[in-house]
Amino acid sequence: MAQFTAQDVKALRDATSAGMMDAKRALTEADGDFDAAKRILREKGLADAAKRTGRIASEGIVYSYMHKPDPNYPPKLGVLLELNCETDFVAKTEQFERLAKDICMHISFADPMWKVRDEVPQ
Repeated sequence: MAQFTAQDVKALRDATSAGMMDAKRALTEADGDFDAAKRILREKGLADAAKRTGRIASEGIVYSYMHKPDPNYPPKLGVLLELNCETDFVAKTEQFERLAKDICMHISFADPMWKVRDEVPQ
């Protein structure tokens, strides 16, 4: 039986963002070896990601951001973003909308090379 403490589980969770039970199982499987537990969690994460590969992200939101006129910027600058996810529960969260807003703001301040679809080379 592996010997580890709750602090070991917490340290593994902090290092990997894994859930408590996943961290505990990984430490048990690795006989308390922190680095081996990290490898186990990484492999589990890759396996979970592979399971999601075929899923369709059919839910989501369309978010628009308009930068108000300012002397330092063009008079009108807007971004229209479609951001997809797997479930409507995620799409309805405040965090998901905040993510869409943050992405739009980054795009608008990045001075994109093409601002109109017709300008993009084929």
